[in-house]
Amino acid sequence: MPFLINNWALVLIALVSGTLLLAPGLLQGVRSRGLSPGDAVQLINREKAVVVDVGETEEFAAGHITGSRNIPVASFAQRLPEVVKNKTVPLILVCASGARAGRCLKEAKTLGYEKAVVLGGGLRAWKEANLPVEKS
Repeated sequence: MPFLINNWALVLIALVSGTLLLAPGLLQGVRSRGLSPGDAVQLINREKAVVVDVGETEEFAAGHITGSRNIPVASFAQRLPEVVKNKTVPLILVCASGARAGRCLKEAKTLGYEKAVVLGGGLRAWKEANLPVEKS
């Protein structure tokens, strides 16, 4: 105990540096709240994941991930089983920012798509990672 009292500055420095070392990982987890674009690419390439864009038809036409399928939020629960019949393949849900896709994730899980995930940051994060986008 006397050591801690006499060397309080060293203890404080150790605590602050430890916190700073952990902070980027903690902040990234809070920020992304989903799959990173790089991890999404790996999932698409390795496990043949299906990408579903839950944005509106106009948003989808303006730009979407190459090979993705469009199911607007309003008709998501009804159309998902028609568009993605195999419930065992990974399902990546995407929208402009990730918020709408997050809401659709619960519906997908309820419908039996246990491997459904959200692209963290949405299409914006995909574009920031300089990954291919196509227009229709």
